[in-house]
Amino acid sequence: MTKATSTHNQNLKNTEDMMTLQEDTRTHPFQKTLIRNYQAPRWDEPLIFELNAPGHTGVVSNSDGHSAITKSAPENSVQRKTAPNLPEIGQAQVLRHYLRLSQETLGADLNVDIGQGTCTMKYSPKVNEKFAGSSLSADMHPLQDVSTAQGTMEIIHNLQDYLKEISGMDQVSLQAGSGSAAIYGAVKSVQAYHEAQGESTQRDEIITTIFSHPSNAATAKTVGYKVITLYPDENGYPDLEALKSVLSERTAALFITNPEDTGVFNPEITDFVDAVRQVGGVTFYDQANANGLLGIARAREAGFDMCHFNLHKTFSTPHACGGPAAGALCATDELAPYLPGPQVVRTPSRFEWSEQGKYSTPDIRPFYGVVPNLVRAYAWIRALGAEGLRQVAETAVLNSNYLHAELSKIDGLSIPYASGEYRIEQVRYSWQELAEETGISTGEIGARMADYGFHYWTSHHPYIVPEPMTLEPTESYSKQELDEYIATLKLTAEEARQDIDTVKSAPHRSSIHTIDQEATTDPETWATSWRAYRRKYLGEQRSEPSTWVAPANLPIPQRAPKAHHR
Repeated sequence: MTKATSTHNQNLKNTEDMMTLQEDTRTHPFQKTLIRNYQAPRWDEPLIFELNAPGHTGVVSNSDGHSAITKSAPENSVQRKTAPNLPEIGQAQVLRHYLRLSQETLGADLNVDIGQGTCTMKYSPKVNEKFAGSSLSADMHPLQDVSTAQGTMEIIHNLQDYLKEISGMDQVSLQAGSGSAAIYGAVKSVQAYHEAQGESTQRDEIITTIFSHPSNAATAKTVGYKVITLYPDENGYPDLEALKSVLSERTAALFITNPEDTGVFNPEITDFVDAVRQVGGVTFYDQANANGLLGIARAREAGFDMCHFNLHKTFSTPHACGGPAAGALCATDELAPYLPGPQVVRTPSRFEWSEQGKYSTPDIRPFYGVVPNLVRAYAWIRALGAEGLRQVAETAVLNSNYLHAELSKIDGLSIPYASGEYRIEQVRYSWQELAEETGISTGEIGARMADYGFHYWTSHHPYIVPEPMTLEPTESYSKQELDEYIATLKLTAEEARQDIDTVKSAPHRSSIHTIDQEATTDPETWATSWRAYRRKYLGEQRSEPSTWVAPANLPIPQRAPKAHHR
């Protein structure tokens, strides 16, 4: 046995010792909490374009069939004049390429990803994939006649009705392809509403809070509004007097998340709504964090004019790395005329699209919604029913507060704001004390958690909570899984004190090495396509298509300071 082999075996022994079952003194003395011996595969896998082998193919097309399809094409304009510049690869090589990439990925069905705070990662029932993958869903074409899509139209119509009941609102638009797109649709609806009142020029301010989702401020700024941001008081609640101090005839709307991204629920939310409405402003409830409220609290009872849901979060459809997603925008009858897109309506003979009104906001995406995700959300609601939806919320809140209670025992971890109060479906913790003691940052703890097969997230920027960690255990996770996450965080905190170099140089067992943060936050280093990669990094010169030029009346783009987060 060589010295290198001996060293390797000793490292394995040390890893096994560290990964032994950790005693959990809170449970039965014979019960232990497992910390898994995780080791991700590492494939030095090239880009698929680099695997190009001219002449290789995975599927041989039938030339006669291809000719028939070409002849039946509706217009010559939709036919390519040249073949797409795609890599030529054999089927087996394609399979191996994507399987290798999948092995390097920690996904929702693979790991306990309660560390993806604010994103409501939950189990998506696999039976729903059968519905969404059915040819009746996946093969839908947005231009086919509604007479041939009555089943899908009925699903969308019923989903609208369910979301009306869940939110208390009167109308629902399901056109948005993401939660942020739904918020953008809300901002445009607010703008259209005030324009109809003859006040669009006067009302140029939208108010939000620092712990509301950043999409609220971002979409308002994109439309051209001045954004006023409220900060919390010493207890972590948005300050009502601070709100009243900025209200005026210039106020267009309040866009607020509740519970906020700290998990703190604002008990004065109706007072906020009333104050804004008194000056003629619109109130919008960002309900991306609705998982702890289903069947318990509704936007309508709090007095809101509009709200939205992330169907790709709360209603179980896959998070999908930001898309394709599904956002539901809900409104009262007063704001409904300004919603984007048509709704599905039932006529005596069939389901139809409603006529878009005089004041309707222009479409915020081509066609209508992401049909497979709408089908998934519909199936999830139908399977649970009203009682099941409430049980989802109760279990999510229970899981969050169990985690809150156990993590509060870890030395070096604090829980800012609302001391002694229960949280809703998530909590934003702080490792500031541990960082001051050891020099280990929350980002480095996150990298070390990847060595145990866990996802971990800090928070949106800016870091109002110092050294933040945002955890959101939904209803999907068992107590055993929560205990495993807790035990691993405890172990990582101990490592920060006893083996600083190991934590600082993590991850070690993950498929991904430490990433250069400067490179990931500088647009000059990004290569989002094969063409851009070859141009930026291989020096290839090629003709570029003409680029889009922004209209002169758009707001001047302002780049925020670079933000580093996991």
